[in-house]
Amino acid sequence: MKKKKKWLLVLSMFALVFVLTGCGTGTVDSSSTGLWDRYIVYYFGEAIKALSFGNKGVGIILFTIIIRIILMPLMHYQTKSMRKTQELQPKMKELQAKYSSKDAETARKLQEEQQRLYSEYGVNPLSGCLPLLVQMPIMMALWQAISRVPELTQGTFLWLELGKIDPYYILPVLAAVFTFASTKLTSMGQLEVQGSMKVMNYMMPAMILFMGINLASGLSLYWVVSNGFQVIQTLLINNPFKIRREREAVEQKKRDIEKALRKANQSKKKK
Repeated sequence: MKKKKKWLLVLSMFALVFVLTGCGTGTVDSSSTGLWDRYIVYYFGEAIKALSFGNKGVGIILFTIIIRIILMPLMHYQTKSMRKTQELQPKMKELQAKYSSKDAETARKLQEEQQRLYSEYGVNPLSGCLPLLVQMPIMMALWQAISRVPELTQGTFLWLELGKIDPYYILPVLAAVFTFASTKLTSMGQLEVQGSMKVMNYMMPAMILFMGINLASGLSLYWVVSNGFQVIQTLLINNPFKIRREREAVEQKKRDIEKALRKANQSKKKK
């Protein structure tokens, strides 16, 4: 049931993005119509131009960073929820082993016990996905502003012509590297990495690389900044190395307590 809800949420998210974007690929300017193009993508483009200070590449970088900073509280909430859910996995497995029968009554009891466990620890299994419903339209609007507002597809930045592909493929490679680093760091902080997550660790960077070498370098610049920011953000608010040290400290404390109890029992037996 929980998996069905998650898939329903994911599908709803993509449906929302599809509706918002309206499959738009044409130019966006002050004469554009529709809520998405005229009032969201257009004004995102205007904000980027206002931050350009004479160079559209600078505007893309600054606006991307601002958007990522605004979204940080949502990301922090998401990572906290995901971590709580991960910490419950051992208890969830115990319940699944206890109620392993496939009959309807046992399945009902399993679901009830899982809900009780979530309530007891204050965990909403879907809360880690909910921020995506807010983030995805914003990030899509930023992406479309870069690719559909004429002024943002023109000009140069460093060695780049923003409306053309990166001739040296430096940005696509960097974007793929940062994407891999971000997903890898996230998976390192989890107690158990599912097969789908392992696949995503490699599929997402490959997709970013493929798109980066075929699309305008302005988009590659956005991916580099956004995914690089994501790496830094993960190290700051969901550092997997710190999480692992904390878990090891807890496990060591448990072992020390068990060792002390064994010694105490042995001393009693000798007496």
